Amino acid sequence: MKITVSGYYGFGNTGDEAIALAIVRELKALGHLPTLLSQTPSETARLYGCRAAARMRPLPLVRSLAGSEVLLSGGGGLLQDKTSRRTLTYYLSVIRLARRLGKRAVVFNQSIGPLSAAGGEQVAETLRGCRVIVRDRGSLDTLARLGVKGAMLGGDPALLLEPTERLKRHDDAVVLAPRGDVTDSTERLKVLAAQLKQRGRRVVALSLYPHEDDAAAHSLGADAVISTTQPQVALDAIAAAGAVVGVRLHALILAAAVGTPFVGVSYDPKINGFCADAGAISLPTAFEMRELLPLVLERRQPNWSAVIEMKGRARASFRWALEKG
Repeated sequence: MKITVSGYYGFGNTGDEAIALAIVRELKALGHLPTLLSQTPSETARLYGCRAAARMRPLPLVRSLAGSEVLLSGGGGLLQDKTSRRTLTYYLSVIRLARRLGKRAVVFNQSIGPLSAAGGEQVAETLRGCRVIVRDRGSLDTLARLGVKGAMLGGDPALLLEPTERLKRHDDAVVLAPRGDVTDSTERLKVLAAQLKQRGRRVVALSLYPHEDDAAAHSLGADAVISTTQPQVALDAIAAAGAVVGVRLHALILAAAVGTPFVGVSYDPKINGFCADAGAISLPTAFEMRELLPLVLERRQPNWSAVIEMKGRARASFRWALEKG
């Protein structure tokens, strides 16, 4: 089956690239041929061994959709207008175009929102009659408020990634993953890093979106800084650590994937949604050090049974998305 995948691919965001890697691997394992819509199609095709098309060029976009049977819109947090109205307009337009061409369009393991009133109306109208799979229960609630019925609960595809074999875990290492545009949490992470080092922990700052996060990561005073757009590099850094504190959602998702305890710092409902589903703790960006520090030192565990269920839903969601009817 020929499948087009629409997402935030080719922009150097490690979280979205982790989703791309997982989707391509799963679809190829199932015998399907994916084409990713990407900002840098030649690079995406080289990295993942798949087909790719330019996401913003009309002719390659239309050709990709016309030559496919199914559009997967996702994963990620695509259907929101918090960052800009144009973001929502683009992803909804791709869904509408696929349907006009007679293709099945599936919203695939997305978070839904935040949405303005106008944005919510657009989402509700566009998704009417679509198969919808979301990655957290909060998104199910959002869709229910919008009147979108029948949505299914899946899981983020990056949960299916695995670390390099025989990687050694160092329980005294703590990964901090800041987000460059959430400055109040960065200032607090600096204090956290200093206090962890005073207690003999090795602090690793992880920049998952280098052009946005590098300055924040280097400002933390960590023992080491890892700046990468490669999912496997990030995954292995997290798998080798004893705990993760993440402002970036995929620092938490990759931690769940490899069994590393994690705490979320929530600048967005998708952080709360993932942590709630995983039985993990999320704190506000203006967190209290006396609350966060013990969680990290004690390596507070999420609900690993819930994480296993999330992984199962993530894998099953590929079947749900592609089956007809």
